[in-house]
Amino acid sequence: MTHSLSIRVYYEDTDMAGVVYHANFLRFLERGRSEAVRALGIDQAAMRAGGLVFVVHRVEADYLRPARYDDTLVVETRFARVRGASLHASQRVLRGGEELLRAEVGLACMSVDGGPQRIPADIRAALAAAAA
Repeated sequence: MTHSLSIRVYYEDTDMAGVVYHANFLRFLERGRSEAVRALGIDQAAMRAGGLVFVVHRVEADYLRPARYDDTLVVETRFARVRGASLHASQRVLRGGEELLRAEVGLACMSVDGGPQRIPADIRAALAAAAA
């Protein structure tokens, strides 16, 4: 299952040339993953209250084309390779069907104190069903 999130580029997202600053694409990807998880019924606030969080441990991104002020972008997120304590997300940022960025993101389930933890079975099942 691929989740899509529409995002408008604001002035604050751009550099002096009016182009989205490269690090802000990572913020867009984070929003896409957060909304994709929410759409699966996973409550990250409840996870945190229970002592667990997802953290990014790896990002590989290919910046293909610039995004500019006032563009409407779509962040696509697809989860894959769900394991005991980690998962992988493939993400793209598009403008009108044109691919601007492609990223592969590794996520780990951690305790709020920083130790690796297994993804709870119900959450792992929801992520695995979306990855199928």
